[in-house]
Amino acid sequence: MNWAAIIWLGLLVAFLIAEAACPCHLISLWFAVGALVAMVASLLSAPVWLQVVLFLVVSVALLALLWPVIRKFINPKLVKTNVDAVVGTTGRVTAAIDNVAADGQVKLGAMYWTARSTSGEVIPQGALVKVDRIEGVKVFVSPAEETAKI
Repeated sequence: MNWAAIIWLGLLVAFLIAEAACPCHLISLWFAVGALVAMVASLLSAPVWLQVVLFLVVSVALLALLWPVIRKFINPKLVKTNVDAVVGTTGRVTAAIDNVAADGQVKLGAMYWTARSTSGEVIPQGALVKVDRIEGVKVFVSPAEETAKI
């Protein structure tokens, strides 16, 4: 009886069960294929060290080469929603932005946000600004080109 082949078969089944438990990750699948290759090598009477090397090489190679490609199909680009959609937009300053005085307000679309200057410079009322980031309920902005549309 070929005990190595039975062990590789057990590992193959274990990796497939792990993959079935977490189907969206596609990590265990590559190790299952590696175990299958090692099991075939065992059935062809390859030495144990070669079986282990084949398992490792096939598993790591498949993981490294195919995972980045497969990940693009599994996790398509996410559409920004809610506050994430605000970053990168432009708006008008409705109250002069002064970080030292902790003043400033920006209108982005139909909403008014408390604003701070990313660089720390004072930005006058009416200026066009671009949102760099959001921290809590404050937007951090920098002056934008006047040719940009709101």
